[in-house]
Amino acid sequence: MDIIFIDELRIDTLIGIYPREREMRQTVELSLKIGLSTASAGASDDIHDTINYAEVVGRLRQELGTRQFGLIEKLAEFVATLLLEDFGAQWVQVSIAKLGMMPGVRRVGVVIERSA
Repeated sequence: MDIIFIDELRIDTLIGIYPREREMRQTVELSLKIGLSTASAGASDDIHDTINYAEVVGRLRQELGTRQFGLIEKLAEFVATLLLEDFGAQWVQVSIAKLGMMPGVRRVGVVIERSA
């Protein structure tokens, strides 16, 4: 299995369980590993034979810009499902962090792995 990766993608979204978090967007940082075979794309040199990371980024910006999540775990499951079902990934690793949530802590987050 080959891996397409997207590191440190920052997107503003509504996320959190506290009232103050539900009123203003927060920046989350996503790092994605998307598993699939890239052999066809390597042979054809055609973007249609692989997952287009620009389309993934655009879709995530669109979806996270219009949705609200309580838990970061729910957001991670949403992203994993989107990659598996809408982009045809065979396996994904999704890392999502909220930035500067607590004094003295740079990032808090979750890493999940899912397979088709």
